[in-house]
Amino acid sequence: MSKQKQGQYRNPEAILDINECPTFPHLVGLSIQHMFAMFGSTVLVPILVGLNPGIALFSSGVGTLLYILITKAKIPAYMGSSFTFIVPMMALMKTTGYEGIAQGTISVGVVYLIVALIISQLGSDWLDRILPPVVVGPIIMVIGLSLAGTAAKDATMRTVGSQSVYDLKYFAIALITLLITIVFNMYLKGFVSLIPILLGLITGYIVALFLGVVDLSGVTHAHWLIAPSFEIPFVSYHLHLSWGAILSMMPLAFVTMTEHTGHIMVLNTLTHRNFFKEPGLHRTLSGDGVASIVAGFIGGPPVTSYGENIGVLAVTKVHSVYVLMGAAVSAIIFSFIGKLSTLIESIPSPVIGGISFLLFGTIAANGLRILIDEHVDFNQKRNLMIAASILVIGIGNASLNLGDLSFSGLAVATVLGIILNLVLPQKALSER
Repeated sequence: MSKQKQGQYRNPEAILDINECPTFPHLVGLSIQHMFAMFGSTVLVPILVGLNPGIALFSSGVGTLLYILITKAKIPAYMGSSFTFIVPMMALMKTTGYEGIAQGTISVGVVYLIVALIISQLGSDWLDRILPPVVVGPIIMVIGLSLAGTAAKDATMRTVGSQSVYDLKYFAIALITLLITIVFNMYLKGFVSLIPILLGLITGYIVALFLGVVDLSGVTHAHWLIAPSFEIPFVSYHLHLSWGAILSMMPLAFVTMTEHTGHIMVLNTLTHRNFFKEPGLHRTLSGDGVASIVAGFIGGPPVTSYGENIGVLAVTKVHSVYVLMGAAVSAIIFSFIGKLSTLIESIPSPVIGGISFLLFGTIAANGLRILIDEHVDFNQKRNLMIAASILVIGIGNASLNLGDLSFSGLAVATVLGIILNLVLPQKALSER
């Protein structure tokens, strides 16, 4: 079924190890399976924000290929749309639009490259110092909980003219979508258990279709093959730097860096290798950064490594980078299928709302899990002060406005959390 290059370590637990390539029929099947496991989350981010899903698919595929190239084809990782930046991207879409999101996305990639350069010279211990669990956990919780209102609005409110009105039918569709996705999560086995979000979207879409909520007119008139409409900053728009957009997204790069580092740790265990040493953390961060810069230049959201990818690798025991490259090429091909992109855009808001109930809650729960797994002690005043400040400022979206510059509550909370962690003593005077 495959070949392994001589002299290379082979993981005995893998059906296909990192450098093993399956025969062509198996490669096609495994690649499409892997792509669909990433598909639901990759297109959900642009749907929520209002970006083009086709562009997100395209940038996901191109970003994955670039990542594999930069990491010397030694890490089986897939790049998908990042959920971390949903809050600032939603705000920017209402103000600066594509231009601001693109500049923010490019700035995120630049931060990655700067940190990668520092790590290549100094190592990575300092990253743990500024982003311990007491900072990262609450920030991830904020990302999920600050979006709760958006999910509720999508699930219950129908737009009539310029007004939003409560619609019980919408809420019913949202609840059905939520419950069926929970059922898929709990009771499915094998490969289909890895794509409950995608299956939930499809089921909710069918329910909405029967209830007359879906508008298919756009799908009928769409072409089968169409080039994605790239929104290229500084070309599609006049050259104008949006510092508010850049500074609202840039600090969150440190959050996704932490997630990325965690993914690499899990991949180390799964593949019985040490990717921090070879090809090195500076290369993994560089690959992620370059992928986001390219995504920004074509109008896509920031991309990052995906936890779903690790799930597929663990269940199938197929770790081949050739399969990952095949999945990336499949995503690029799908982005040129016009009817598919239009079909995705026709998904009604209550279906998105139902999925978002679970998705945003899961993000928040993952932040809580970090605090529990790392045994963060909230009897210590220091930890309580840091977490409390991040949670309320972030969830309440206490934005900072300085003239033309605007920083989202999430960005303010992230920076404040890092500063408090660096300056507060380990124990308050009353605890000594």
